[in-house]
Amino acid sequence: MDMQAVLKASAVGAGILIIFNFLALLPCIGCFTFLLAFAVYVGTGGLAVHWMEAPPDLNSGAINGAIAAVVAALAAGVVNVFISTAYFGLTGTDQMAQVLADLPPEQLEAMAQMGLDPALFAGGAGLAGVVGISAACCCLWALVAGIFGAGGGGFWASRKASQ
Repeated sequence: MDMQAVLKASAVGAGILIIFNFLALLPCIGCFTFLLAFAVYVGTGGLAVHWMEAPPDLNSGAINGAIAAVVAALAAGVVNVFISTAYFGLTGTDQMAQVLADLPPEQLEAMAQMGLDPALFAGGAGLAGVVGISAACCCLWALVAGIFGAGGGGFWASRKASQ
């Protein structure tokens, strides 16, 4: 494994994905950044192979590409956890409190009988839920990134070997 190539490709991929994380906060842009993330994973894998010192074979290209894409996805995912938590902390708690205030009394009573305090969802439990779900998505995206990065790295290695 060419660690220098992997780290350079990961830094480029993570930088692009972090920009996408911030752009996704804008209405109607998140759909496009979601789809473009797949291309970034493939491109990150390809860059890892492009910057390799030794001539790559298919196996080493796929491994380098997968590792580079996973590192990029994890870095961007950690940043996204902080963004999501801050965004929910600024906007979500007020919205959740309004939703709970609009619930019929029967539903609030049913939640209380189940042992759930509806006020928790507007405060710390809601925030903890956002952190937990964001962290789970980060791990899932790392797996997806590895698959697409391996594909990009393997493809670029096969193209580079034939030249």
